[in-house]
Amino acid sequence: MTTSDRPATHDPPHPVDPRAADRLRALGDERFVSLTTFRRTGVPVATAVWIARDGDDLVVTTPAGSGKVKRLRHDSRVELRPCDRFGRVADDAEVVVATAEIVGPDVDEPRREGLLRDKYGLEYRAIIGVEKLSRRGGDRLILRISAA
Repeated sequence: MTTSDRPATHDPPHPVDPRAADRLRALGDERFVSLTTFRRTGVPVATAVWIARDGDDLVVTTPAGSGKVKRLRHDSRVELRPCDRFGRVADDAEVVVATAEIVGPDVDEPRREGLLRDKYGLEYRAIIGVEKLSRRGGDRLILRISAA
């Protein structure tokens, strides 16, 4: 194979800062996390979400038609900070920059959904059940969040 016949190679991905990966994993222990996605204009939009650890990554579930999903289709960059149930973030909360990928449906989606169901228990089942009964939720997707 000549040089011109070789497939184009891409630069290797930038190494992940181990401290950033540790901070991201630590957010998996939080009850709620403020997940910030970005509009095409760059305007940030923060939403309180449930979050669970999946190895080195984190997972979030969201309705397929949510604004988060629409925004992530254009910009995978996210910021995360611990928050309360209502999305209130402490003034001194550290921002963790990461990337999010829309996952699903795939073979691992039920396992990832199970991580959230196991962490939040009855609360998770009740909210998802109410969504289904009210037909508000529609299909849900998993977002996989990785260190940037």
